[in-house]
Amino acid sequence: MKKIKQAVIIVGGEGVRLRPYTVVLPKPLMPIGNFTILEILILQLKKFKFKEIFLATGYKSALIKSYFGDGKNYGLKISYINEKKPLGTIGPIKSIDGLQNNFLVMNGDILTNINFSKFLGDHSKSKSNFTIASFKRSHQIEFGVIEKENDKLKKFVEKPKKIFEICMGVYAVNQNLLKLIPKNRFYGLDHLMKDMLNKNYQINIFNHKGLWFDIGRPVDYHKVVEYFKNNKNKFL
Repeated sequence: MKKIKQAVIIVGGEGVRLRPYTVVLPKPLMPIGNFTILEILILQLKKFKFKEIFLATGYKSALIKSYFGDGKNYGLKISYINEKKPLGTIGPIKSIDGLQNNFLVMNGDILTNINFSKFLGDHSKSKSNFTIASFKRSHQIEFGVIEKENDKLKKFVEKPKKIFEICMGVYAVNQNLLKLIPKNRFYGLDHLMKDMLNKNYQINIFNHKGLWFDIGRPVDYHKVVEYFKNNKNKFL
């Protein structure tokens, strides 16, 4: 089979944290500037020479299919996996035929300027089973933090900032992992990580030092819309 770059985008969730907006629209169709969230991802993948995209749909799937069709308008091929019940981040992959040896899996509710082609290429060269794109993010703790010993104060820090390396919702996957995924059962990223670690599978981390936004809550969404307004060229 000729090698082409493929991506699976998970867009089946109900977007509960983004209500009331998602009562009307599925989260991937929320507008950012003149585009939808998912449209920006698809245009980025096109830019990086991806030829085939699989959309794992569930909630309001008819709207997503109506918007994107077969992908011809975007110069690539779009196919759909319709979840009759929620299958998690990884579960839908099991039912996809024709996947290449290495392919991308990503959430359909993120905005980033990661180089998807380099990410997948580095993963393929490493011969790893799985690569996670990570991003360093600081988190402000809103309380004074106590460190003690034998009920005596040793240290007090007022509202410290902690830096965490978090998962971006972008993964590179080797086809070997399909055998770990149960069919027609909910199987999330946490399940896959646990199974892989138990079996000593190699998992790589690719730290992205550019831009990344999660569009989970209304406050996050409005922040992204405002940022994109003046920084569209950083993404498209």
